[in-house]
Amino acid sequence: MSRSTKALAAVAALTLALAGCANNDDGGSDDDNSNAAPELEVQTSIEAPSDAVTPAGDGKATCPATTTLAYIGAETGPNAQLGINILNGIQLAVNEHNEANKDCQVKLRKFDTEGDPNKATGPVTQATNDENIIGVVGLPFSGESKATGNIFEQAGLVHITPSATNPLLTTNGWTTFFRGLGNDNVQGPAVPVLAEKLDADTVYVVQDDSDYGIGLATSTTEALGDRLAGTDKVTTGQKDFSATISKILAEKPDAVFYSGYYAEGAPFNQQLVAKGYDGIFIGPDGVKDDQFIQQAGDASSNAYFTCPCVPGELITSFADAYKKVSNGAAPGTYSVEGYDAATVLLAGIDAGNQDRAKLKDWVKNYDAQGLGKALKWDETGELSELPVYGYKVQDGKIVSVGVIE
Repeated sequence: MSRSTKALAAVAALTLALAGCANNDDGGSDDDNSNAAPELEVQTSIEAPSDAVTPAGDGKATCPATTTLAYIGAETGPNAQLGINILNGIQLAVNEHNEANKDCQVKLRKFDTEGDPNKATGPVTQATNDENIIGVVGLPFSGESKATGNIFEQAGLVHITPSATNPLLTTNGWTTFFRGLGNDNVQGPAVPVLAEKLDADTVYVVQDDSDYGIGLATSTTEALGDRLAGTDKVTTGQKDFSATISKILAEKPDAVFYSGYYAEGAPFNQQLVAKGYDGIFIGPDGVKDDQFIQQAGDASSNAYFTCPCVPGELITSFADAYKKVSNGAAPGTYSVEGYDAATVLLAGIDAGNQDRAKLKDWVKNYDAQGLGKALKWDETGELSELPVYGYKVQDGKIVSVGVIE
């Protein structure tokens, strides 16, 4: 699909005010605010699908008392909030199921990987060795998913990731891996669409060294075409971004796209703005979290995001229920995806698929509406091409601006 075609497809979801101008060559801002990006209309609500499968089912399920699902992923670590958003969604689904089905009380075990590929193999091995665990939601990140996929495969244990987006994960021949959202080949092409909406003619791409960052940067760079102003690389855990920032300021791009996670994305943008950059910052799903705003401070006001995730905070019934398991916090990035993934597994248990082999086949053949999207996987574990939502920082909060891709 051409860039112009994509842009037209996004117009229905994003209403724009009069276009502002791109960055001035001198990097400064004008008194008439001509450097401001166009305003994108904020999305205020989403209606829950009337035909969505719910965790409660019909309330008549029966299952052994040992029946267990697991969450495996980050609960601690530098990007833990992304995992916690998922875990809260899973916990809500399990709670709703168990409240409605007194004869099927599904247990939920939790295994913390810290989001680290080098630490993930231990928790995954521990989970696969527990014969009572028949399905897993996780792992959240692409690197840890890559490092552990063979362990799941050897154990025949089905797992649905709500957030790992590296496209190569479904090319390994795994029969137990299923992805609950669009991959980076869907998200990457959304970046030039968003850039066009923001009147950003040139975009500089910075990637970290994670499997996620590399995969998404590759897809995004290809999609940007002649909008690409340059590229550079940083590393996980990096604190000083001055060398990369010097390269960016020399190129004077209208926007910078950071392909990585908020733990580095926040200080990077903070330092970028402090050095005089007055353009647009675009982050992907790995950066789109309130932790980015807290860590980047006032610098976050220039930020926009792409994410193949549904803004669960705009689904009133879900948001209200979610707050009961999150100490009052609103749904975050991947909360709906975690909830939907758990619902698929719970529905399978309720239908009598109560061992690993049967539950894997249930997921493989699943075809139903979830809260966030229709869920039907192909033979590799991918969903069909899916919408990408746009977000922006407004008044210190991340708000949805609707579908952009």
